[in-house]
Amino acid sequence: MSNFDEVFEKGSDDDDAGDYLAGQLIVAMPGMQDPRFEKSVIYMCAHNSDGAMGLVVNRALDTLSFPDMLEQLGITQVGAGQEIRVHFGGPVESGRGFVLHSRDYLQEATMVVDTDVALTATVDILKAIAVGDGPRQSLLALGYAGWGPGQLDAEFKHNGWLHVAADADLVFGPKLDNKWERAMGKIGVDPWMLSDDMGHA
Repeated sequence: MSNFDEVFEKGSDDDDAGDYLAGQLIVAMPGMQDPRFEKSVIYMCAHNSDGAMGLVVNRALDTLSFPDMLEQLGITQVGAGQEIRVHFGGPVESGRGFVLHSRDYLQEATMVVDTDVALTATVDILKAIAVGDGPRQSLLALGYAGWGPGQLDAEFKHNGWLHVAADADLVFGPKLDNKWERAMGKIGVDPWMLSDDMGHA
């Protein structure tokens, strides 16, 4: 597994950055062997020669609510504020929080992923959301999915994933139950017609 900070610090300045998947979605193939990623849709926050990092966007945590998290952090929710669901972002650093969000909210620690999406991993954004001053669209995730150098590329070669252009509904939309099917459908793929040994669409 790759370290989040190292991968993000490297950014996308590589000469062959066009081959990388930051800002896109990867979708688990039906034959995904790792149960942690079965039917996962992952937004790729960083992908370069040092590895890759992304957040699962279609799996909510039932065990922790946003108000619960605010209470644990000692943050007071003022009025209605905003409330967002807490997601399982991936199996790495599962106690660490990340907010994937629209770019109408930026702070010094925010890491811009592409023209529409940014990532902030500080308590300040949670405070802003709690008082209604957060970004227009956001997703709170605990943990992340990480890959070492070349690891994700190898998984693609073994038909573990497909990649799909991201859109706001697939990334931030609240309907999680069929997000995997909708992501597959966006590229015209019927997941049930795929076998484990088929090539990448």
